[in-house]
Amino acid sequence: MKDETAERSDQEKNDAAVELLEKLKKKLHSDNITTARMAAHKLSWMQEDGLAILREALLGSHPRTVKKAAAYGLRSMKGRMKKLASEVLEEGLKHRNPTTKAVCEKALFLMKGGVPEKGGSRSKSNSSRRRIGEMRNKNRARGRSTDRRTSFNR
Repeated sequence: MKDETAERSDQEKNDAAVELLEKLKKKLHSDNITTARMAAHKLSWMQEDGLAILREALLGSHPRTVKKAAAYGLRSMKGRMKKLASEVLEEGLKHRNPTTKAVCEKALFLMKGGVPEKGGSRSKSNSSRRRIGEMRNKNRARGRSTDRRTSFNR
């Protein structure tokens, strides 16, 4: 009797795992990049099953957001799966799709500890703001008298 209940619970666990994988696969193919990345991250913890789904999403004919999310999931893999994930990304470098090549190239760059460059248009607006802030700080410092501080401490 224990064997029957254990067999049923194993079957229920397998069904639940298959259902979860299908749900995550559907979320991975979402148009919303945040949802897709969250699903890819969860798939990265699912060992071989997650690797197979992420590999298919990266190397298949899917939109750019799916490929980016799949690369994120492969990049997020830990332990013994990290080597397999990097092999999948290297395989993507040889792919004929330019989007797949670009996504794999950036993912491998980030896996090796590279720091991505910031966009040029944003840095110009931030640098002009920074200069204005620095000028304000200089003017405030000029307004203070160093004599007050020294006379107060005496």
